[in-house]
Amino acid sequence: MIEPAPRHRPRKRFAQHFLAPQWAAKVVAAIAPQPGDVFLEIGPGAGALTLPLAARGVPILGVEIDRDLVADLAARAPKNVTIVSGNFLKSDVLPFLSGLEPQHVPGGAPADRPRRRVRVIGNLPYNLSTPILFRLVELQQQHGAFADATVMLQREVADRLVAVAGTKAYGVLTIMLALHARITRVLDLPPGAFRPAPKVRSAVVRLEFRPSPVRINDVALLERVVKRAFGQRRKTLTNALAGLVKDPRAVVEAAGIDPRRRPETLDLPELARLVDRIAGTPQPPVL
Repeated sequence: MIEPAPRHRPRKRFAQHFLAPQWAAKVVAAIAPQPGDVFLEIGPGAGALTLPLAARGVPILGVEIDRDLVADLAARAPKNVTIVSGNFLKSDVLPFLSGLEPQHVPGGAPADRPRRRVRVIGNLPYNLSTPILFRLVELQQQHGAFADATVMLQREVADRLVAVAGTKAYGVLTIMLALHARITRVLDLPPGAFRPAPKVRSAVVRLEFRPSPVRINDVALLERVVKRAFGQRRKTLTNALAGLVKDPRAVVEAAGIDPRRRPETLDLPELARLVDRIAGTPQPPVL
């Protein structure tokens, strides 16, 4: 978000931290808009990312919960920007996106026009970043709506997204997002990049949506398994899964995994094998 007019005081209830222009320029450069791109911006605020992107001619749909900022940005934004007032977690944004036409190279023949792709950007409120990420995944699963998402997050959340098996940051969020996207860290930002400065550091990550790299027959069961296992991550896998299956040691061994390993050491292919084995094992009754 660009620094707003002095009359707008950042609101704690919306977790507002406005991005300074020099840092916004770095984020826009990392986004690298191309002909054919259409952007969905979550929380455009005062327009730090919106206005520089709009200057490149790309169409943008911004969804902003703060009505004062909606009115201010709508009055200043060019015609290729549409600002909608609402909560992204509760808004149906796809009909608005379907009406946006991407920029084309002047004079190009229709056959030469780049393929339309919808890209997501946003400086996400830290207290809602995880629900927003899962909402994006939900929309992607249902509609194949997005090519990628470049978002600002609390650095600890970014660390979890890009973590690898065996590290402290590796966990449920890592695994569930890795099913749907290849995730890379793009940029780190200090607290001073925002006004007011948050008490934490921030990072920009890019999610490139793609089909799951492994076959998961029961995603809901995978989520149950990883939540159970990572809730007791210092235990052995056999002990962590006690109560989920009757004979966890036998199930783990049948999946080709050492039952003495800890949950945090299992990569996605190993978890997929484990879930398949659990799915075929009678489960104890839920008390």
